[in-house]
Amino acid sequence: MGKVTGFVEFERDAAPYRDVEQRMLDYDEIYVAHDPSRLATQSARCMDCGVPFCQSEEGCPVYNLIPEWNDLVYRGHWKEALERLHSTNNFPEFTGRVCPAPCEGACVLGVTNPAVTIKNIEMAIVDKGFEEGWIVAEPPKIRSGKTVAVVGSGPSGLASAAQLNRAGHQVTVYERADRIGGLMMYGIPNMKLSKKVVERRVQLLRDEGIIFKVNANVGNGENGGFHIQQLVDTFDAVVLTTGATIPRDLPIPGRGLSGIHFAMDFLTQNTRSFLDSEHADGKFISAKGKNVIVIGGGDTGTDCVATSIRHGCKSLVNFEILDTPPAVRAANNPWPTWPKIFRIDYGHQEASQVFGKDPRTYCISGKEFQGTAGKLSGIVTQEVSWANGKLEILPGTEKHWPAELILLSMGFLGPDHTTTDPLKLDYDDRSNYQANNYQTSIEGVFAAGDCRRGQSLVVRAIHEGRQAADSVSAYLRS
Repeated sequence: MGKVTGFVEFERDAAPYRDVEQRMLDYDEIYVAHDPSRLATQSARCMDCGVPFCQSEEGCPVYNLIPEWNDLVYRGHWKEALERLHSTNNFPEFTGRVCPAPCEGACVLGVTNPAVTIKNIEMAIVDKGFEEGWIVAEPPKIRSGKTVAVVGSGPSGLASAAQLNRAGHQVTVYERADRIGGLMMYGIPNMKLSKKVVERRVQLLRDEGIIFKVNANVGNGENGGFHIQQLVDTFDAVVLTTGATIPRDLPIPGRGLSGIHFAMDFLTQNTRSFLDSEHADGKFISAKGKNVIVIGGGDTGTDCVATSIRHGCKSLVNFEILDTPPAVRAANNPWPTWPKIFRIDYGHQEASQVFGKDPRTYCISGKEFQGTAGKLSGIVTQEVSWANGKLEILPGTEKHWPAELILLSMGFLGPDHTTTDPLKLDYDDRSNYQANNYQTSIEGVFAAGDCRRGQSLVVRAIHEGRQAADSVSAYLRS
């Protein structure tokens, strides 16, 4: 806990983002510099709640010791706070930036008052650790003689690799893209998570002895790739962390028109081009001068909104099929569950600044894409209503919206099976890799993250990677 009476004395004061007008002009991170005075005050609000739900499964899937490092920050013991933070979380610089903070939704103070600014404090602790030089490579002193291949370098793969390497095993990570990081590298735009932050952590892992192979497509071995069976035969264990990469489509009339793209293709190409040439190569899907519609809410939809604004789009609308969320928790959404309430994220702020209103339109569904000569010109929608959880189309509510670019951001269905089909791996009824205690139906082959449990949060991916590493180490010992 922080100060005994802190939660009574001080109001919540979350760190703001950079000025909207300024940040829309660049791809730098949206966050302001950390204010030690604000952080000390905010950490003082952490109360002696008895049972800290913030670090429970509901609040923090990696079980961060939140009250402990809140208290240490309040007392000015930053290095000790960093040690507590790293004891449960390999990459707090990732989660402190992109996790939606279910810990704050489960904060006991949040029952009657605004929650503690846990996410701000977490990010500040790890950033100070890097600034002070406290975070350095720590290669294992003893090697086990065992080898492990990790397929996929997203948060789950990196967490698994880090834990296995720490246990003394020799780890090789295979990544099909040209840079390490998976979702952290290409699925989240630079202004939300600087790629320098990702590369800094990857270099630490490399210095600790992990081997990284990029442009390494693992599957049936075609086109110069690696056959998955080759890895199974060569390594003592294999960990699959390939993510949930099959996007949900919108198969309505006109889907084949050019100008309709999946959100992840849009974001990936944008980031790769930015890193390669600051967009000088033109190898990205541009929203400049176009009427843009983003279909689907969530963090990815917000990232598409913010990226389109930076391109210089002509107009922007964000469709959401669900009802407008309430301002406060509904009766069927009690604490400490994640509060399903109306929020304004950084992309919504920017769209409101540019176009004068929030970009989101609720209770709307696409009916038909329209275009001429194979090119998209718009979409026809219809309004919907929800009763007892059932969707109903409202007749006579059709409306045409002009659009030269439509981005589909409706989540993911499951993992791509290209990597695993050659093994004849068992899948569950949602097409995920079936794994008991993280071990799949093939001995010595493990799975973790979104490919095993389905699309979820980065913090859960890290936890899955850590747990899978424990399972692998137990297997290798036996």
